[in-house]
Amino acid sequence: MSTTTDTPEIIIPRPGTEISSPISSIPGPSEESFASTFGNPLPGAQFHSTEYGKIAYYTYAPLASTSTSSSGSTVSSVPASPSGQKVLFLHGVQTPALGLHPLAKSLHAKFPQAEFVLVDLWGHGLSSTPLLPHTPSLFHSLISALLEHLHWEECHLVGYSFGGATAISYIASALNSRACNTKIKSVTLVAPAGLWKSPDLEREKLYSTDFGVAKAHVLDLLEGGPLIVPSDWGSRVAKGEIVAEKVREWQMQHHAAHTASVVAIVRDGGVFGLEEEYSKAAKLGIPILAVLGENDVVVFEKDLQAVGVENVVVVKGTGHAVVRQKVDEVVEEIGKFWNELQV
Repeated sequence: MSTTTDTPEIIIPRPGTEISSPISSIPGPSEESFASTFGNPLPGAQFHSTEYGKIAYYTYAPLASTSTSSSGSTVSSVPASPSGQKVLFLHGVQTPALGLHPLAKSLHAKFPQAEFVLVDLWGHGLSSTPLLPHTPSLFHSLISALLEHLHWEECHLVGYSFGGATAISYIASALNSRACNTKIKSVTLVAPAGLWKSPDLEREKLYSTDFGVAKAHVLDLLEGGPLIVPSDWGSRVAKGEIVAEKVREWQMQHHAAHTASVVAIVRDGGVFGLEEEYSKAAKLGIPILAVLGENDVVVFEKDLQAVGVENVVVVKGTGHAVVRQKVDEVVEEIGKFWNELQV
């Protein structure tokens, strides 16, 4: 049952708004509700409570390896990931951690002894939505809180779309070196946002004080028109496919603050205008790989290179949805990158 029709419309405050204390948040939907529509493709959800609300995350644990004992018998073990290699995946706006499952699953098959964690960012999936301005720092706090909770000494970041922009602004922010003790060893950007220069963007509408105007404009920017869920979504989900349109619709219907969060992210979260952050990140000495589709209109190779991201791979025959449409190609490029880093 929808939770959005029985309550007043939720609006996330803009930066500069006076915030009452204690901080309020809107809880995410239940895992049971999610599973009733999509099954259980992800590992079981785990939750970490913070002052801003609950963070939902999903762990792909290191897979068992086998060895032969002195007596000749096979012994199974689940070692810590080699050399402490751990990877945090950050999804894009609208589609939660589930959208990165095909990529994570395929990568984990290639790197079975690594530990992967997918997280639902604020306002997405099963995570809460803090009623705070959705600036990059709010999402930085989520990353730091989760990494501290996981007790990871070091990790690699993989960010898709908005998740890529967030990964870049996270490592570029000097505050994070003090807020979190986890060392970031590399960053992989898949069709990253942050440099988007949409010709359809109308700032008067985006930042309108009429929330209805802003919401309509944001959804039109992201969807290019009304959200249309394929009629065969059920059979496709049953076969293990991620039908992004259905996931988006489900969140809009079952996550009371999801749409408000999406609008707030596009307004204030770093979807646009991160040229300075990219330039800072590129100078830190942290290895960065970018993978994008040749038909992507959110990010272009020349724009990444202009801000210092030189290791860019362009995948042919796809656009911004490269993370789902060309999983094998993306996995191959990330695998090469990680092998060079000896992940």
